[in-house]
Amino acid sequence: MTDRLYSTDQYAQAVDATVVDIDPDDGRVLLDRTVFYPGGGGQPHDIGELLLGEDRLAVTRVAADGRGVWHWLEGGRPGTGTPVRAEVDWERRYRLMRTHTAMHALCGVVWERFASPVTGGNMEPGVGRLDFELPDWDPEDKEPLETELNAQLAAARPVEIAFLPREVADEDPSLIRTKISLLPASLTEVRVVDIVGLDRQADGGTHVASTLEVGRVRIAKVESKGRGFRRIRLALEDDR
Repeated sequence: MTDRLYSTDQYAQAVDATVVDIDPDDGRVLLDRTVFYPGGGGQPHDIGELLLGEDRLAVTRVAADGRGVWHWLEGGRPGTGTPVRAEVDWERRYRLMRTHTAMHALCGVVWERFASPVTGGNMEPGVGRLDFELPDWDPEDKEPLETELNAQLAAARPVEIAFLPREVADEDPSLIRTKISLLPASLTEVRVVDIVGLDRQADGGTHVASTLEVGRVRIAKVESKGRGFRRIRLALEDDR
């Protein structure tokens, strides 16, 4: 199993690792440890490079399976047992961290006002969208929602990570903010992201340590997605 440093140290930008397996037909390698997030929960996978001495191999795709985290490479394929240095594209990752935390904050603000769960979501660096069941939505709600969201972000709320045994997590239904639980049945430990005092939910993605790091955001658009459902699109204020 790959030691997934991104799960416990989200600010780790690089790590020394060893190739433990290769799949030459698919152009990918399995590492014993990594800082690369493999994607999930609406957050896309990281990209970056593997360094072998002076050589730099582009990491173009990352995905996880039961064995660990696989890295797809361009420019060569190191053999099993090769020491490498894995470096994530930090500018892109940090922007995703800010975006993901903003989306959790939006979940908290919407939940406080409407008690509405998320029915879908996705993000790219700097922008994201969340779908909610909001039968009582009024177009006039957009501006106060954005104002409250930015107030919560400016409050410098700490963002804490914890790990709970599955049986403990299952006793707290508030950890699931989606309409349907997406936790796989095989999961024995649940990672919990807590924007203290605002939003606490099961999540495997990467986040900043304080909402102040997110900066200002804007609700770019609210779309109707069928009767009673709305898609809220947000963007970091410095995403133009």
